[in-house]
Amino acid sequence: MVVPLTPYVPDFITVHLGAPDEDAQNVIVSFPDYIKNVASSEIYPTWSDAAIYANIYAQISYALNRVYTEFYRSRGYDFNITSSTAYDQKFIYGRNTFENIDRIVDDIFTSYIRRIGNVEPLAAKYCNGTTVTCEGLSQWGSEELAKQGYSSIDILKYYYGDNIEIVNNAPIAGIVSLYPGRPYKIGDTGGSVVIIQQSLNEISNDYPLIPKISPVDGIFGENTENAVKVFQEIFDLTPDGIVGRATWNKMIMLYVGIKNLAELVSEGQDYPSFKLEFPENLTIGAVGPRVSSLQYYLLIISKFDPRVTSVPVTGEFGQLTANALKQFQMAYDLPVTGILDNATWDKIYDTYTSIMNVVLTDSYKFQNNITNS
Repeated sequence: MVVPLTPYVPDFITVHLGAPDEDAQNVIVSFPDYIKNVASSEIYPTWSDAAIYANIYAQISYALNRVYTEFYRSRGYDFNITSSTAYDQKFIYGRNTFENIDRIVDDIFTSYIRRIGNVEPLAAKYCNGTTVTCEGLSQWGSEELAKQGYSSIDILKYYYGDNIEIVNNAPIAGIVSLYPGRPYKIGDTGGSVVIIQQSLNEISNDYPLIPKISPVDGIFGENTENAVKVFQEIFDLTPDGIVGRATWNKMIMLYVGIKNLAELVSEGQDYPSFKLEFPENLTIGAVGPRVSSLQYYLLIISKFDPRVTSVPVTGEFGQLTANALKQFQMAYDLPVTGILDNATWDKIYDTYTSIMNVVLTDSYKFQNNITNS
């Protein structure tokens, strides 16, 4: 499984019908139905379309922020969000929704707000603007602005600042816990390891006994293990250097808190940026984390380029890896040897980086035909 480093829209979301610690029912609803319910509970269907769009963008973004940051899951809860307006946004289980709100949600439920340069959906907090005021969007104020001719994006920028953009057509997936369901240890590679390394480096700014991990390369080596052990010692966890569920939850909870990712004013999560230096020629029979890294990059590339076959991340350079490498070399006009040399390594890395930057960033650019609604 490739762990997503970018936000996605979940097929379904689990809502706790009460405050977090209240003994209340959990319900699982489709994400669009959840937003339709929230919008129908929070705002009026008679408002201007621009105001309705602006409010729904905020509601989607807020919910996706809860999912992306694993805000409740990392605290040991078995749900993604609550129905309590003291903590989240209003959700009335079983209520009817409004036709025009349903139509707008169906139009934009894969769109959300983010700060330019950040990854996470904005924790787009809001209030009614009459009995309750807050830093974020004013619901009644948004309607007044719409009456003055403001577009939905103008309204959002009025309340959240000019440094925001709308991400459109975000991928839809089942809820994927960033924790892979098994402990992470030396020899593991991939997106989850990047998250571990980034999180520990950020936490070490407040807890300097934790050694910095450099480079952040997605390879769980001795430096990462040492940092994990110190982290575990500081927070009274078993100092085995293995990232199990308890260590993961504590790490993610601290990381989200330190960077304020679940707050309107956030330091922000940027895309991972690292470059692995070319190690040495790799061919059939090679083993170790460098092979795992090669396989991980080829796996990501195969998701977007049908000319390259998917390869499992095993850390062992076998015939499947050689075949995938040959396919890559053929597709990108390199000598077809099945051997990882310097030129092939650089091309693989550049292709992977292009996927991360173009597919996961540029394809989600602001689109005027939606945001001018």
